Amino acid sequence: MSKQAKSAEQEQQQKQEYRTVGISQFATPVGYVQVRASERAVLSVAFADDAVQEQANDISEHAKGQLIEYFAGARSTFDIPLSPKGTQFQQQVWNALQQIAYGEVASYLDIAQAVGNVKACRAVGAANGKNPIAIIVPCHRIIGSNGKLTGYAGGMSRKAFLLSLESNQQRLFIENI
Repeated sequence: MSKQAKSAEQEQQQKQEYRTVGISQFATPVGYVQVRASERAVLSVAFADDAVQEQANDISEHAKGQLIEYFAGARSTFDIPLSPKGTQFQQQVWNALQQIAYGEVASYLDIAQAVGNVKACRAVGAANGKNPIAIIVPCHRIIGSNGKLTGYAGGMSRKAFLLSLESNQQRLFIENI
């Protein structure tokens, strides 16, 4: 097979990997959450103000179920295949975000250190803001180095709600031990 044919085949496979075939959604106290998935993995989890027509598949429904458990306080980790589309650096940042434990927070500097470049705080912030998989890739757990809330693509009220949800659930768990 020629290089050109291999390249065309790889491009077709990549398009297939990132093609949305399933859309599931559910209502939360802070708006609808919509899950988009390919045949193999979650592509995005996003907040929306309005409902869309669902075209669920097994992956989007599995993710929806786990997210419903998260909002109910019954889940603190996710085991869903993910396939966010982004640059290599964005992928590194999103992987580092997934290491922040439920109920914990980190700063842009913490993530910059985790990806091996302490001077990349702004780039980390930009990658954090482009995270296509909200909640599961917990970009809401990033706060300023001064301990204050920083921006959130889903809106500051949603960020505050998610942090409060996780904080309250952890406290409830500890209190019940």
